[in-house]
Amino acid sequence: MRKTVYFIEGDGIGPEVWNAARPVIDKAVELAYGNGRSLEWKELLAGEKAYAETGTYLPQETLDTLAGAELAIKGPLGTPVGKGFRSLNVTMRQTLDLYACIRPIRYFEGIESPVKHPERVNMVVFRENTEDVYAGIEYKADTDEARKLIAFLRDELGANVDERCAVGIKPMSEKGSKRLVRRAMDFALAQGLPSVTLVHKGNIMKFTEGGFRQWGYELAHDEYAGRAVTEAQAAAGETGLVVKDRIADAMFQEVLIRPEQYSVVATSNLNGDYISDALAAQVGGLGLAPGVNMSDTLAFFEATHGTAPTIAGKDMANPGSLILCGGMLLEHLGWHEAATRIHTAMNTVIGNRTVTVDLASQMQGASTVGCRQFGELLGAAL
Repeated sequence: MRKTVYFIEGDGIGPEVWNAARPVIDKAVELAYGNGRSLEWKELLAGEKAYAETGTYLPQETLDTLAGAELAIKGPLGTPVGKGFRSLNVTMRQTLDLYACIRPIRYFEGIESPVKHPERVNMVVFRENTEDVYAGIEYKADTDEARKLIAFLRDELGANVDERCAVGIKPMSEKGSKRLVRRAMDFALAQGLPSVTLVHKGNIMKFTEGGFRQWGYELAHDEYAGRAVTEAQAAAGETGLVVKDRIADAMFQEVLIRPEQYSVVATSNLNGDYISDALAAQVGGLGLAPGVNMSDTLAFFEATHGTAPTIAGKDMANPGSLILCGGMLLEHLGWHEAATRIHTAMNTVIGNRTVTVDLASQMQGASTVGCRQFGELLGAAL
């Protein structure tokens, strides 16, 4: 069995973490299956490398190829703050309808976390990926577009908006919300997990975030009758997958104080961005946080950290996120023996306290190694 995986190296530290990650993923497959299974890697261009070779940051050929692909993986891509071109990540998510961002957060033995019990964190965050403020419908202050929209809001709808504001739109739909929650619930049921928590800010944004909550409960009631129950029903003795909700700011407290009470989280785009990074910080940081963006046909795995330009080329980056993305990819294929090797190796190497600088700074008595050597240690531990 041979599977084609398209890859994008990424910007900044992207090439370094990719060169450390790919041999580990390949070796895990080889050790698990010999010549029986393998991955065929095919490169696609995006980001700075694409611009240097083609004059565009996101070639149409890349988008066309991904539109027909089953599997892809990428390193981080840079995005200017407050100016310049739009996020390439967001563009790909919307163009390819990668509506579900899925991020598992788990603890690896040996990490010295800022919280008392990081081992209690074992969650999978399902973040809606195409709507909310990330839709990119926004206009700079004092532009014609902003003035037109503000005039409509003030004159037609009576909204109290200063005429010199920057302004954006937050679209959230029943379709987009329900398909994200459906994927989260299907995952929880397939994995035998106890609950799905809808995280929202519906107490303030009653029709967008509140809509997400309402549509999530409607879906559970209409499509999962007999398999899902509310918290009230569970308290009354009924059994099934518990569907509950928490207001976003309260949820940040909950995952610090009572993380063991949450297994699957389904949430909107911006909330998901915040809470997945915060959870990653509880168990060692983004260097060990994998993720995948999924449509109904494409699974696009990506490192969740940034391009880290200040350390690019210095052999200091942590390739763990991309290596664990490889583990997720193997699990997605059902190649669980190879995925287990990666997770076990990660536990072994971190337990030996020989890690990259981001992890060493959190661990007393740890030895610091570079990106390349960390990958080699993982490969040896497979």
